[in-house]
Amino acid sequence: MKHVSILVPQGDSILSSIVGPFKVLTGANDYLEKTGRKPAFDIHLVGLSGSTDLYNGLFSVHPDKMIDEVKKTDLIIIPALEPRSLPLNLKFIDWIYNQHNRGAEVASLCVGAFLLASTGLVNGRQCTTHWLAAEHFRQQFPDVNLVPEKIITDEQGIYSSGGAYSFINLVLYLVEKYCGRDVAVFLSKVFEIEIERSSQAPFNIFMGQKGHEDEPIKKAQEYMESNVDKKISVDQLAGLFLISRRNFERRFKKATANTPVEYLQRVKIEAAKKSLESGRDNINEVMYAVGYSDSKAFRTTFKKITGLSPFDYRKKYNREMTTS
Repeated sequence: MKHVSILVPQGDSILSSIVGPFKVLTGANDYLEKTGRKPAFDIHLVGLSGSTDLYNGLFSVHPDKMIDEVKKTDLIIIPALEPRSLPLNLKFIDWIYNQHNRGAEVASLCVGAFLLASTGLVNGRQCTTHWLAAEHFRQQFPDVNLVPEKIITDEQGIYSSGGAYSFINLVLYLVEKYCGRDVAVFLSKVFEIEIERSSQAPFNIFMGQKGHEDEPIKKAQEYMESNVDKKISVDQLAGLFLISRRNFERRFKKATANTPVEYLQRVKIEAAKKSLESGRDNINEVMYAVGYSDSKAFRTTFKKITGLSPFDYRKKYNREMTTS
């Protein structure tokens, strides 16, 4: 039986990311017992104090173990801890690191990735988090290979999940790994979870990375966003701001974590997404409105960024078009 430590952080965290794993893993144990097998998980809530208040005291969580009582665990689950609460939870960092060295696997849920990354365990490895926190994460942990489009990462016993309730997909992934496919499928049906989701890209809203101090690059970003219907080249942008192309590309990538071409594609596809969500223009009209003339290039880029074709994206998010 695997000893599971679901952390209960101090400060602001998402209650569902504590309760959710507890319920799914408990559900796995129940199903295993009902089918004549032994339960797989010995589940504990592990904290730094006897009680943690959440949502201005409306809820409280009472861990059954303190970290100094847990000498050995097999799986640590880090819930969605708000990054601003990291200073209140520094005692977890060494504990997680030491437990991992003793063989424990570690899984972070949503913005729990900030606590995971603080341990150094994902330096040079893939990690995901909520797409809204991606820019902040990159700035704080530049040595981590952030892949915010992914729902799940698995790097030799260190796991992370994408944003919000997608953490359930990671918990089901772990259930399948430890208990078998039949248990994971059963729980996906009981909890009505789409088991094979692999990308959070369809949910991503590109907001532009402007939390930097390079003013010419900010102006270049703003120019792209204001001229989404035009064909813009990197040479044109570099010349517009009197910077050599090589220097412009270097500075742009450093400031935004995207190349100029990637950024321009994301700006155009974000505009296309908004049109597909709320408008009645056909897909070719949307394509022309965001500066594309090659339908194959548009569809390929759209699917690369969102994980869906333009048609499937409209079908998923435009209620008027799907009901007309």
